[in-house]
Amino acid sequence: MTHGAGVAAQGSAPPAATPGRALASPISSQENRRTPSVTSTTQNPEITAGKTISLIPRVELFGNPEQTRPTISPDGQWLAWVAPYEGVLNLWVRHLADGGDARPVTADHDRGIHEYAWAPDSLRLLYLRDQDGDENKHLYDVTLRTGDVRDLTQFVGVKAELVAQDLHITDRVLIGLNKNNPQLHDVYALDLITGELTMVLENPGMFGFVADSQLRIRAGVSPTPDGGSVILVRDVESDWRLLLTVDATDAQSTMPLGFDQDGNRLLVLTPTDANATRLVWINVHTGEHDVVAGDPTYDVSSVKVDASTREPVMVSFQRERLHPQALTPDIRRDLDILAAVNDGDIQVVSADRANTRWIVSYVHADGPTASHLYDRATGEATFLFHDRPRLAGRLHRVEPFSVTARDGLELHGYLTIPAGNTEKLPTVLLVHGGPRARDTWELTPLAQWLANRGYLCLQVDYRGSTGYGKSFTAAGNREWGAKMQDDLLDALVWAVEAGYADPDRVGIFGGSYGGYAALAGAAFTPEVFRCAISLCGPSNLETLLRSIPDHLALVRAQMYIAVGNPDTDAEFLWSRSPLSRVATMKTPLLIGQGANDTRVPQAESDQIVDALRANGVPPEYALYDDEGHGLEKPENRFEFYTRAERFLAKHLGGRFEPEPA
Repeated sequence: MTHGAGVAAQGSAPPAATPGRALASPISSQENRRTPSVTSTTQNPEITAGKTISLIPRVELFGNPEQTRPTISPDGQWLAWVAPYEGVLNLWVRHLADGGDARPVTADHDRGIHEYAWAPDSLRLLYLRDQDGDENKHLYDVTLRTGDVRDLTQFVGVKAELVAQDLHITDRVLIGLNKNNPQLHDVYALDLITGELTMVLENPGMFGFVADSQLRIRAGVSPTPDGGSVILVRDVESDWRLLLTVDATDAQSTMPLGFDQDGNRLLVLTPTDANATRLVWINVHTGEHDVVAGDPTYDVSSVKVDASTREPVMVSFQRERLHPQALTPDIRRDLDILAAVNDGDIQVVSADRANTRWIVSYVHADGPTASHLYDRATGEATFLFHDRPRLAGRLHRVEPFSVTARDGLELHGYLTIPAGNTEKLPTVLLVHGGPRARDTWELTPLAQWLANRGYLCLQVDYRGSTGYGKSFTAAGNREWGAKMQDDLLDALVWAVEAGYADPDRVGIFGGSYGGYAALAGAAFTPEVFRCAISLCGPSNLETLLRSIPDHLALVRAQMYIAVGNPDTDAEFLWSRSPLSRVATMKTPLLIGQGANDTRVPQAESDQIVDALRANGVPPEYALYDDEGHGLEKPENRFEFYTRAERFLAKHLGGRFEPEPA
């Protein structure tokens, strides 16, 4: 769950558990709905033809990828990626020029390595790792030549983060540490040779720091009490001054990205003066805005900046599929070449210092991601690897759809469709977390697992999701358990009326906010769902909001706007809490929880489990002592999804992979 922002809005009345409420929901006429095309984009022609396929083992869906997250070194000579070593995700490298053998350079045997970056000297890799999901991440480095690993932030209970680096300054990077105040990250210069830390900024109450081309912190974001924020800037060794003020509606999507080469303009993502988030330059001396890229409906989802010129050269918009947009003629040429290589969604995931060699990943919803090394001078794309090659040709088709909610709001989502019969299928409503996030067209192991077991998987971007402009996101404020939940139900009504879903065999499954939605489905509309699965889902909104961790304290006001204020809205929050309906809850539940979760503490699951047990309707409860917010260790994922598969088969009748003897 992201503790994020939102805007003030009037809350609707809490949902009533009226029989048939969801399936009687008014939906607009058929011509206003987008029904998935019957033309499949799947990579597997046998699935397209409706032939039954074998069970895909859980280990292949929920195990570690074979190779993933490739990056190129700043000097363009090395390739790094994440892959298993002795069963745990570690960092691997190989030299590109001589085609040398791949080798692991780390040997983590616990949680694995998931976040890393090249140091600007190309001699070492930097990576972050916490302990059992507590989110107090340490920063490590590993030297490629020797394999020596250093813990660069050996502080107990302190969260480290990478703040800034410049690929042309090779002896240091900037990092943040909250060791002096758990709510604020001071900024330190880290000497990459000696490991010495030197404070360069004592945090005055800001986040989102941005450095100029000389690695001087010159911009940052300061929250305001009303949930808005301001971007502050400064010249070298001068006081902070106001550059941009945004209200709570715009604050969620406003973030500075970087300075131009001369330090006179600041590149900013913001929906100011528009509905969807745009990319703009702001002159730090005059405040003048220059729009670089934007779309009337969809937010800018990613930005590529040339490390040499510090100019943006490409943006992407996440529509039904990802759409890259070139900002210069030479990048347009590159995208045209790359589009002919593979029909997946193009993501430029890494570039060297000179911006001459790229790592490009092609993302598919019904197949593995393919990564290539692209030489911009020759226009040659060289295949590197697939992340999950054993899934190629075995997955199910994924189709986008749209539907109009009962109040007229247009919603978008994805169907993952089982092979064979596509009428009146047992259905699982898979709800994304956040809620300030969205589903995208990509390989989603959970969705493919459900379809492979015979369930129609229904994903919908309910109001409050991001990516569709600030009005859509703001429409979710104070609507947890109400209109946000109605959107899920309206999408389900559409699937039933279209003939896809069997209304008598529907389950709901989600993690984080999605876990809350699953509990809310069981609590507020038990007549709709035969079963529900919640992973790290909050059950009591008041206790959730009173437990926001220190390192997220700066966005507390935004969270209160999005959900409610526990100091002034206790009764309202209780009415939207699944725990408030525990006395009448009968829907079979499977609940999973990490004991070290700082975002949705264990108490959120414990209290509803205890109450249900006291009422004689005990849920199945899986508590993981070595996990935080979600399940990171493969063995824990296998255990939980084995439970979930058995649980769904029992209540919805899908297929089940037998457990090893």
